[in-house]
Amino acid sequence: MECSVPVGPKVKGETQIRRSALSPNDLVSTPAPGVNTLYDVLQYNVKKIGTKQACMAYRNIESIVEEEKEVTKVVNNQEIKEKKTWKYFKLSDFIYLNYEEVSELTRSIGAGLVNLGLQKNSKVEIFSVTGLNWMLVTHGCFSQGMTIVTAYDTLGESGLAHSMNETEVTTIFTNADLLPTIKIVAGKVPSLIYVIYDGKPKGNILEEIKESFQKIQFISLDELKELGRKNPVAPNPPSAQDYCCIMYTSGSTGNPKGVMLTHANIVAAVAGVNKMLQPTLVTIGLDNSLLAFLPLAHVLEFTVEHVCIFWGVTLGYGNIRTLTDASVRDCLGDIRAFKPTLLVGVPAVWESIRKGVLAKVNAGSPALQKIFYAAFKTKGWLLRRGLPAGILDNVVFNKIKDQTGGRLKYALSGGAPVSPETQEFLTITVCPILQGYGLTETCGMCGIDSPDVLRYGTVGSPVPCLEVKLVDEPNSGYLSTNLPCPQGEIWIRGNCITEGYYKNEALTRESFTEDKWFQTGDIGEWKQDGSLAVIDRKKNLVKLSNGEYIALEKLESIYKSILYVSNICVYADSFQTRPVALIVPLYDRIMELAKEKGLGHLNVEELYKNKEICTGILNACSAQAKKADLKPAEIISAITLVPDEWTSQNGLLTAAQKLKRKDILEKYKEELDHMYGIKK
Repeated sequence: MECSVPVGPKVKGETQIRRSALSPNDLVSTPAPGVNTLYDVLQYNVKKIGTKQACMAYRNIESIVEEEKEVTKVVNNQEIKEKKTWKYFKLSDFIYLNYEEVSELTRSIGAGLVNLGLQKNSKVEIFSVTGLNWMLVTHGCFSQGMTIVTAYDTLGESGLAHSMNETEVTTIFTNADLLPTIKIVAGKVPSLIYVIYDGKPKGNILEEIKESFQKIQFISLDELKELGRKNPVAPNPPSAQDYCCIMYTSGSTGNPKGVMLTHANIVAAVAGVNKMLQPTLVTIGLDNSLLAFLPLAHVLEFTVEHVCIFWGVTLGYGNIRTLTDASVRDCLGDIRAFKPTLLVGVPAVWESIRKGVLAKVNAGSPALQKIFYAAFKTKGWLLRRGLPAGILDNVVFNKIKDQTGGRLKYALSGGAPVSPETQEFLTITVCPILQGYGLTETCGMCGIDSPDVLRYGTVGSPVPCLEVKLVDEPNSGYLSTNLPCPQGEIWIRGNCITEGYYKNEALTRESFTEDKWFQTGDIGEWKQDGSLAVIDRKKNLVKLSNGEYIALEKLESIYKSILYVSNICVYADSFQTRPVALIVPLYDRIMELAKEKGLGHLNVEELYKNKEICTGILNACSAQAKKADLKPAEIISAITLVPDEWTSQNGLLTAAQKLKRKDILEKYKEELDHMYGIKK
């Protein structure tokens, strides 16, 4: 049975529209009668579950442990050792709140906002790290029909100021640690009146801001809750067509854009995921939990957490800094302490887990390695045939599963393509990794793998709240007539699609057709079973001098699975016949390679420039290309190892951890020219 079905007539230059086989006639819009807003999503289980089950959980920092370590740095081509103090966290056990407790807290926050003078449809900026209070403040706003404006905590001063000024917010919720950013931005946002902060401010930062901006009032989150408790206000819920969120996307260039999402949009996304995945979740029991640590200002996390609230899945809030035991002291890391059954991550998370597992396996004896790889091959064979493999889990893979808490049943990967190799590896050794695809404009929805079908390298079938078609991209040869797999730009339409960008009609007209199709800019391919594969972005297709097009993101996904690679940017000059690559290497793996080649005496900078080391990694790239059946034009011809980590803080990654390609290419122009033999 195909996982999607064609509907409607065939139009020249397009594939037929396809819908989920679960919704061939009507697209779903609500997961249950009477659930039309995100306020309703929470109240659904306040009434249904109440105090019977935990809704959310969090940990407190009990102390910070400082440890001094010796680190190696490269200064003026010399390797020097210096002492550095590292901070580790001692955390409490998880503290649980049931649905009634969560609802009561959100009502107090909502009443507190009303007592400050905010009204229905007022906008509140959320500039905070992911955590329990992010979601409590958000639902406090929803309880009074207010709209949140989201900004990544790594968006930077200019992006934050842009989102606040464009939406003319009077109120911002933030963390005490982010008050220095508020100090910089406050003078650039004339509309700002209230700053609500969570946590204890460091030093005199609060007094300094108050002295500089006397019109701004500061109130702690605890004070806001108390204000609401003492002055209760009846809920004033939103309507389905009210905006729940104006979500600012980080963007790779220019100002961030504000995507307008109504309650109806997100609820439709919840309905689509519910129809598609809920039957499977019921089969794994009601005692389900999700460890939440991705940015809630990213639509994937925002939507998934609301799906969990509707399902009655307990949300445990962790932090990227404390996920593993390596970053804490005298307690377990978040993932082992919480023991989730569900997990959502971006490809960088899954690549890191895979490489960590392989490093431990390859450090073992030859006999243990032989057992592991034999078990891996056998379990893969069994899974492809739908046969049980429990004995292999118990004997070989349980130690790996324990590192994710031991209860993980399913994981979802989104945000960017995960390599089929990594997806298969973790599906066999940990749990099924389902790949999903969507955009902020679609509430993170388009396609999701089905848990019932073992499939790698696709994003599954269309979610039942939307429909999809592929439109010819003739310049690059992606056509609806291609055989055996039709290809083209992915266009999406449905109940979860935004109506456009806030105060940006020109971009809205450019991105949406008159009949409501959103033009994603991504290139897709319909597989023969009706599943969708995303093969690249239009903007990242490069035509080489031999006339062949190559897809940069597709290649990066493939080459990133090499054990030596932490991150990679593939570049292709249109006047050349092959691509080259900038690689941020994994230090430990490079040191292992150096020892193998008798180069352990070299310092870090010498290793990164060493011809033998670079040749070894380039050979690994060629082997990976052969394994992935890449064309000659897709095989990297040269690499440069770069010592600088790419982060959102240094401007080389977006807040969603995607490459800021233009900035990377500008920073490393000299290295790119050198790889192509271009002289100044």
